[in-house]
Amino acid sequence: MKVVIQRVSEACVKVNGKIVGAINNGLLLLVGIDESDEKSDVDWLVQKIINLRIFSDMDDKLNLSVQDISGEILCISQFTLIADYKKGNRPSFIKAAKPDKAIPLFDYFKQGISKFGLKTECGIFGADMKVSLINAGPVTIVMDSMERTKSQDKR
Repeated sequence: MKVVIQRVSEACVKVNGKIVGAINNGLLLLVGIDESDEKSDVDWLVQKIINLRIFSDMDDKLNLSVQDISGEILCISQFTLIADYKKGNRPSFIKAAKPDKAIPLFDYFKQGISKFGLKTECGIFGADMKVSLINAGPVTIVMDSMERTKSQDKR
């Protein structure tokens, strides 16, 4: 599972010209689900994201999490994050989870994020979405749940 985390001062997502999710100060999360992902991947990423200290404190140091600032979160499903681009010029999405697996995992991800009591908005899975944002900083971080298993293997 890959998540692109963007610190934003505002973000919104439209489907068919209608806003279906909008936030102010917080995080825009672009979520890609791999065919090998499981609930444990989601659980690990949710904890990392909620506690990620990428907001400035009084001394302008990145010491605060989205929870600390009572920020807002916008989740967008994005299978293209799972692209395999090593061969040729057309990316392959064969490793992206099919909807029967991806939708329940994305719903589980949204539920995990929303358990922290922060305003949580979402796009519509599989829809043609138009995402607008003002990236604050800019601060953008990419997390991959495969990194969790790689670091555990080294122990």
